[in-house]
Amino acid sequence: MAYTKTLDTENSVPAETGNARQRKLPLSLLVALVVGSILGSGIFGLPQNMAAGAGAGAVLIGWLITGVGMLALALVYQSLALRKPDLNNGVYAYARATAGEYVGFNAAWGYWVSAWIGNVGYLVAAFGALGYFFPVFGDGNTIAAVAGASVVLWVVHAMVLRGIQGAVMLNAVVTLAKVVPLLLFIVLVALAFQVQTFTFDFWGSTALGPLLDQVRSTMLVTVWVFIGIEGASVYSARARRREDVGRATVIGFAITLALLMSVSLLSLGVLQQPQLAQLKNPSMAGVLESAVGTWGAVLIYIGLIVSVGGGFLAWMLLAAESLFTPAGGGVMPEWLGRQNRQGVPAHALWLTNGMVQLFLIVTLFSKASYLALISLSTAMILLPYLFSAIYGLLLSLRGEGASGTRRTADLPVAGLATVYCLWLLYAAGPKYLLLGSLLYAPGAAVYLWARKQRAERAFKTYEVAILIAMLLMAAVAAYLLSTGGLSL
Repeated sequence: MAYTKTLDTENSVPAETGNARQRKLPLSLLVALVVGSILGSGIFGLPQNMAAGAGAGAVLIGWLITGVGMLALALVYQSLALRKPDLNNGVYAYARATAGEYVGFNAAWGYWVSAWIGNVGYLVAAFGALGYFFPVFGDGNTIAAVAGASVVLWVVHAMVLRGIQGAVMLNAVVTLAKVVPLLLFIVLVALAFQVQTFTFDFWGSTALGPLLDQVRSTMLVTVWVFIGIEGASVYSARARRREDVGRATVIGFAITLALLMSVSLLSLGVLQQPQLAQLKNPSMAGVLESAVGTWGAVLIYIGLIVSVGGGFLAWMLLAAESLFTPAGGGVMPEWLGRQNRQGVPAHALWLTNGMVQLFLIVTLFSKASYLALISLSTAMILLPYLFSAIYGLLLSLRGEGASGTRRTADLPVAGLATVYCLWLLYAAGPKYLLLGSLLYAPGAAVYLWARKQRAERAFKTYEVAILIAMLLMAAVAAYLLSTGGLSL
């Protein structure tokens, strides 16, 4: 197979040869990529996941914070796409522009790890849903489930190798297909909604703890279900028009926020908080079953399988792209920046799916659950989001931008997005920061490899301090895991 190496520029983009420009992604496919990457398995577990630690009042406050915070982050990505049209794959490029190459590498590395761990979670969830119909698949981590997931993984891998455009178009079709059962759920549950059920123990029982603790308990859940909001930004180099990147981000956010809030809040009007907290996931199945009968559960399980398939495809694309662009910028090994004849970052795709396969086998021996996998995935995404927000704030303070003008609204929006991202780190707590450090630390070896290929100095003085701090946190996490002081 012939390969074309990317240009060795600060933020390289796929070379446009032949009809490459015609293969660029239009607004509709970018929106589908955002919606498809956000709406995976998370929404199907929302009723139980949110109610497990919070009453209806705290859930409402949690959604208010999330809605405002994520809207601010979406607007930051929209603003940055216009202010810095030369920066591609924003999650990586904005962190690099903010704090240097090693920080940019870590943003790309963290995003990549989050993406493929999330894909392992998707496959576990899909075959766990199939276990409702075929008990041999269990909760998605039996021998039969891992074997089936492995077949799906490599079939989709082969399809993506045939071309990004075709894979993205298939993602758009699947995205439409998975929205249908969600809309049907919302309509049926709205008809069964009871105000007295929704207001029962509105601020939560004493067992749930103080209101602030209840709100904090919702945060990682809401971040997990919104991961993917940056999907259009990651694919910015392949957008037909630069302004479509920001538009797709905001449109995708609006669509998914409406769906997520509807599923979460309407469920609290069908079953009371203690009942929701006891449901088996996907808890949407239990909610709809209580509203319309057994066929409602069957509908949700089928919808989950379709939805996870679409989310899995979207994140396979995003994971490969998150290695491809940094490789062109010199912070990832050069071989990850190569494409096949169809313009697919093939080497990055092979590495990504090789890691998915490895961790599928790990779930077989460790019996890692879906919730454990998504917790790890969420922890890895928090820092890349924070650096995007900080970069937007810095540009607004400087008045920097492609047009040379300063938009008045950008400064408070970027400030709000930064505060929200810091709040997420607080809400996650030290447990997930320590676990995340274990996954960030090995990336240092990959970064050293990339810098050695270019015969360039690996670390600046302040980057050495970052590396030491990360390695110390990883050592503490490893010790606590070995002694039982830390676990998923």
